[in-house]
Amino acid sequence: MNFASDNVAAVPAELLDALVAANQDTAKPYGEDEYTALAGRRFWELFECELVMLPVATGTAANCLGLACVTPPWGAIYCHQTSHIEMDECGAPEFFTGGAKLVKLPGHGGKIDAATLGEALSQAQIGSQHKVQPAALSLSQATEFGTVYTPDEVRSLADVAHSFGMKVHMDGARFANAVASLGCSPAELTWQAGVDIMTFGATKNGALGAEAVLFFDPALAESAVFRRKRAGHLFSKMRYLSAQLAACLADGRWLSWAHHANSMAQMMANGLAQVPGARLEHPVQANEIFITLPSAVVEGLLGDGFWFYRWGDPEPDTVRLITAWNTQAADVERFIDRALFHAAHPKG
Repeated sequence: MNFASDNVAAVPAELLDALVAANQDTAKPYGEDEYTALAGRRFWELFECELVMLPVATGTAANCLGLACVTPPWGAIYCHQTSHIEMDECGAPEFFTGGAKLVKLPGHGGKIDAATLGEALSQAQIGSQHKVQPAALSLSQATEFGTVYTPDEVRSLADVAHSFGMKVHMDGARFANAVASLGCSPAELTWQAGVDIMTFGATKNGALGAEAVLFFDPALAESAVFRRKRAGHLFSKMRYLSAQLAACLADGRWLSWAHHANSMAQMMANGLAQVPGARLEHPVQANEIFITLPSAVVEGLLGDGFWFYRWGDPEPDTVRLITAWNTQAADVERFIDRALFHAAHPKG
């Protein structure tokens, strides 16, 4: 049983069916196909606005292409110190932007607050030729610790960023889980709250490998198609990405899958809270659980063959568990039962 990541999950049958359907005949290349057009229309409907949508295959490509469109080489991208663009993208944001600097900000639970951002920007020495200039704010939704920004929190941060002439980017690798958690509309959580560009993640929500860069201001996308081509992310057979995106959005599947993952995370957190000595390190608001367990429990679960990450922050026995669109309740119950067993019968 694998709780290491939602990346390990299988692909939903609906998406495989969509790929088979897209594979029945020829189609125009490079995004000129009917599947890309359909995905674009569904994004318009979902976000209640006329946006520009570019499919890509990875979240790193989506994040960095979006940021590159609003950040010059002498620019600064403000982000949380644990954000994916800082910790897990191997310098790709700097590469795609031609050298922009990431400015890392602290914040509990993976979240930046407006006061911290404002203080950092007040010291940015805007206009000085010796300093990188604030260009973009990047917010992770949900965060790397599974917490979520509310629409009001996004709006407060966006207001600060915009007052300094910056654009706001949202890394929505787990955006579906955030929307499912908050119960708001995608529009309320993005452009209506001041987000200019976002990565809409589908891979962590079941897709075979499909993400989308969304530009809520079409003018910001003017260079995007050229940057995507130059970066090697313009797929000739784009329909296979777009068919997945369109199928994800059909009939609210993307949100129902996220609701299920979130509910399994809550079930896991509630069960593990019964383990003596267990301590949740962050609120469980999406599909990630960060919990410190007794060493004997962690070792016992690993010995049982469960897969999960030993996070080591803030303590060596803090673990990260992630549930997915297809996580089975019986597997969660098994994990909880074994954790309780190892707590009651620690190996000496």
